[in-house]
Amino acid sequence: MSKVWFITGTSKGFGREWALAALERGDRVAATARDIGTLQDLVERHGDAVLPIELDVTDRAADFAAVARAHERFGRLDVVVNNAGYGHFGFVEEITEEEARAQLETNFFGALWVTQAALPFLREQRSGHVIQVSSIGGISAFPWVGVYHASKWALEGMIESLRLELIPFGVRVVQLRIGLVLGVEGGVLGGLLTPFEFGFGGPVGSGRQWMSWIHRDDVKALVLAAIADDRWRGAVNATAPAPVRNTEFARMLGRTLGRPSWLPVPALALRLALGEMSGMLLGGQRVVSAVADRLHYAWRHPDLGSALAASVGR
Repeated sequence: MSKVWFITGTSKGFGREWALAALERGDRVAATARDIGTLQDLVERHGDAVLPIELDVTDRAADFAAVARAHERFGRLDVVVNNAGYGHFGFVEEITEEEARAQLETNFFGALWVTQAALPFLREQRSGHVIQVSSIGGISAFPWVGVYHASKWALEGMIESLRLELIPFGVRVVQLRIGLVLGVEGGVLGGLLTPFEFGFGGPVGSGRQWMSWIHRDDVKALVLAAIADDRWRGAVNATAPAPVRNTEFARMLGRTLGRPSWLPVPALALRLALGEMSGMLLGGQRVVSAVADRLHYAWRHPDLGSALAASVGR
């Protein structure tokens, strides 16, 4: 039986990839974006199976209207994916009130409003899934992304409470804590490839910090696995089964590119290249994929060597 998805933030990144994956398997998708012009190609390819909706998730009234429109169009809701969000980069001391509020309005309140709008439909159906997109930044803390962490830690508490509240109604809640994504566009490799290709790559910081990575193919596939099996629920660490220390990551990336990997990368250069993601690289935490492994998820890229090769096309 085909499903109806409501996905926020589908103009690019994983929101778009999940929308495409759902459509390609015959499902229907209410796809939201600030600029629905970015969704025109989806409509041209998939026709009435796509409902493009212009939406700023910080607008509570607009969130309720968008969810109601999707339900009216398709007759039900099966999968609600709270994906819209961003990471603000800056020292806690220097963050302005406007910046802090904007981060929380999008990452926390946007997800709350969309979820509140969808819950009456899901409870009435006594079925469905709420997929909350988060990151390992919701269970750890790294420098220069304090207000981002605040938004993700808030989501952790709220979504876990929601999971417990919805058990009697047959609605499952999954919180996807995404690790460092191996990808050139929108992933950790974008800012690292250039110095490596010119022979100036190497470990960052001490090199001993952990890198809990995941290939973007597995991020996409984990959501499809979660909605197909009732055993997936609660917090899921979207990280590959073999995290490595940064020194090993640099060595493997150098080998994949056929370049040296001995020159340490200064922290300032990393901040300039990767923005908020640099804090996660310099801090690091070993996060394991316990749920996915226990449920025998078939990893597309379980080892770093194959994941890097697939990411850079080698």
